[in-house]
Amino acid sequence: MDPLIAPEDIPYLPRGVRLEDDRVRGIRVLQAPERAMQLDAIGDAILSELDGERSMAAIASDLATRYQAPEDQITGDIRDFLTGLIERRMVFVKSPPKET
Repeated sequence: MDPLIAPEDIPYLPRGVRLEDDRVRGIRVLQAPERAMQLDAIGDAILSELDGERSMAAIASDLATRYQAPEDQITGDIRDFLTGLIERRMVFVKSPPKET
């Protein structure tokens, strides 16, 4: 699977896709039109960081610090996870603004 996101790209949840608490089952769910995905703690941690402003590299750095894990490992895990969601059109990516 080729990554569809680069470290400088900014991932975000598109319109109609959101994180929800399933209170009955006590889990977090990523909901999209006619689709839902149960999240584990890692998926929830990654998606909770998507604000549409920070790059994947910045998110990876923050999570590596928070969980005291190697940043390159966190970056790979995030890239692989988001690539799957990008392919399903549950996460979109925008390029960073160009400096002039």
